[in-house]
Amino acid sequence: MAGGVWGRGRGREAPVGALTLTALTEGIRARQGQPQGPPSTGPQPNSWEVKPEAEPQTEALTAPSEAEPGRGATVPEAGSEPCSPNSALEPAPEGPHQVPQSSWEEGVLADLALYTAACLEEAGFAGTQATALTLSSALEARGERLEDQVHALVRGLLAQVPSLAEGRPWRVALRVLSALALEHARDVVCALLPRSLPPNRAAAELWRSLSRNQRVNGQVLVQLLWALKGASGPEPQALAATRALGEMLAVSGCVGATRGFYPHLLLALVTQLHKLARSPCSPDMPKIWVLSHRGPPHSHASCALEALKALLSGDGGRMVVTCMEQAGGWRRLVGAHTHLEGVLLLASAMVAHADHHLRGLFADLLPRLRSADDPQRLTAMAFFTGLLQSRPTARLLREEVILERLLTWQGDPEPTVRWLGLLGLGHLALNRRKVRHVSTLLPALLGALGEGDARLVGAALGALRRLLLRPRAPVRLLSAELGPRLPPLLDDTRDSIRASAVGLLGTLVRRGRGGLRLGLRGPLRKLVLQSLVPLLLRLHDPSRDAAESSEWTLARCDQAFCWGLLEEMVTVAHYDSPEALSHLCCRLVQRYPGHVPNFLSQTQGYLRSPQDPLRRAAAVLIGFLVHHASPGRVNQDLLDSLFQDLGRLQSDPEPAVAAAAHVSAQQVAMLARARGRPRGPRLLRIAPRPARPPPVFADSPFQRRRVADRWGCSGPRRA
Repeated sequence: MAGGVWGRGRGREAPVGALTLTALTEGIRARQGQPQGPPSTGPQPNSWEVKPEAEPQTEALTAPSEAEPGRGATVPEAGSEPCSPNSALEPAPEGPHQVPQSSWEEGVLADLALYTAACLEEAGFAGTQATALTLSSALEARGERLEDQVHALVRGLLAQVPSLAEGRPWRVALRVLSALALEHARDVVCALLPRSLPPNRAAAELWRSLSRNQRVNGQVLVQLLWALKGASGPEPQALAATRALGEMLAVSGCVGATRGFYPHLLLALVTQLHKLARSPCSPDMPKIWVLSHRGPPHSHASCALEALKALLSGDGGRMVVTCMEQAGGWRRLVGAHTHLEGVLLLASAMVAHADHHLRGLFADLLPRLRSADDPQRLTAMAFFTGLLQSRPTARLLREEVILERLLTWQGDPEPTVRWLGLLGLGHLALNRRKVRHVSTLLPALLGALGEGDARLVGAALGALRRLLLRPRAPVRLLSAELGPRLPPLLDDTRDSIRASAVGLLGTLVRRGRGGLRLGLRGPLRKLVLQSLVPLLLRLHDPSRDAAESSEWTLARCDQAFCWGLLEEMVTVAHYDSPEALSHLCCRLVQRYPGHVPNFLSQTQGYLRSPQDPLRRAAAVLIGFLVHHASPGRVNQDLLDSLFQDLGRLQSDPEPAVAAAAHVSAQQVAMLARARGRPRGPRLLRIAPRPARPPPVFADSPFQRRRVADRWGCSGPRRA
């Protein structure tokens, strides 16, 4: 084809511009009143045939080709047998071989497209405008549905583009498409979309050419946006529109054409990712996307993701893309179960680095919150929740309206909606203007602590922690309300919940330390003493987050209660140091002698823990508590129960646990004997009671031994 009409424009003696095209259009207009169907034999006065005065120019444009029976010289038709307008008007033979009307029209329109392209080759930029008007007039003059006629022209271009040589013929063909799109963007998009799936190189080139043309790219993007929003799911139309957007937005400078509908486009792409994540995975659409892939995207999800990244990067949001990369947000966006987490990360990144679009996004989200389409509604809810982190954006609605909406979500039967509502309440709690709403926020947050879904409990704990970080936080009220609710969460089976609950306790102690030093904060003091044993044992938690959170909270408690045990606590947390633990237990027994039975009872429960480090830590803690306890503070029933449980633990399959249980059982027996000695007259008890020997435990296999220090350790006893 490069040597045909597309390549011979340079050999013409004179350029053919709008004048010849107008003559052609007048002929088409004159034919408008004739009945439809194959024309009669011979040239007609008002036919597609060009007037005699234009005949030399037309002949200069037509290419000599092999003549078929009954046909003359023709311009090669796009994607079909060569034919000409004159020959197309000849009567078709009757019988089973009659040419259909649609094929005849498509051939004529394809000739028109090639003829127009040849004229454009030397018409220059001004010719583009003339061509747009000429094509529009010619197509409308047909008196039929314009969409069908544009489809035929686009099909002709799609068939011609792959065979064109690079350079001028290629550019001319792309200008024909731009001329069509200038007046009929909707019809061009509707014609190209069905041919974008499966991925087609020619269609991709046409989309990119439309993207580079600043006169038409905005109109085409709007039509693609409506095609994407109008689909009810990951159907062919939505998938094709997604790929087309990916091709167009990848062209530098195209994002500037999205001014005015940028928020609509961003939300549509994110919602499409949600729909793709929910759709059944097929072999040709892998869900896992390699971030460092080269070449065209190999799945619809990756194509939508590339379009979203191009949209953000092209509008000054490169930091948003970087933050999402570092936080793993892109992988979350394409995951079926993590998509909403990715949306929350995207909203947070935009709050931090792309706040110029937040108001438009917030306004576009509001009608979507009541959508009947689940992916659209949930995606909008996640964005709404994340954007509440921006105080200027949150002020677009009245405080009462936002709070009422979030509290309404708490009554939704779907856990995901309740989870998003709790996250929103947490963001709302950070706004200092919401002080008067604490009494409304608190019941919803406290009620969520009893939920079975870990996301809900974690969101409630996070929101309560944010509430405590505010000025004039309700420390006394929270201490009283968390008293019966928080201790069970310290031993929750879910690692994240344990770590969050321990961290919340530390934050509560930190905010209330002034009153604790003065002997006030009775509910908080009671809560801390009730949680002391779990905190000490959770220093050996297999979960690193829970162990570090316990160490941080114990440090806050030491500071608030003035124990002076910070070094001992840090040593116990990081090293196998029985001496430091013994000193810590001695100080606690001396300071809280009345709580020793409670300390022992709580520790006894951890002897049944399924985790070996916790069982050993509990056995060791019992040994030191019993060693430093006064015989009169511990009743015989508790000692008998401890002795039985430690006896059973001596058969533990873990040797370190069995050895620690044996040593602690000896300490319990010695304390029981001390309690059983008869008491004589006070004057006769001159000699002091014999001191009980301290427990000696073997090295722990779960922690390394600390080198010699102030606790009297002689150094590492094992390699």
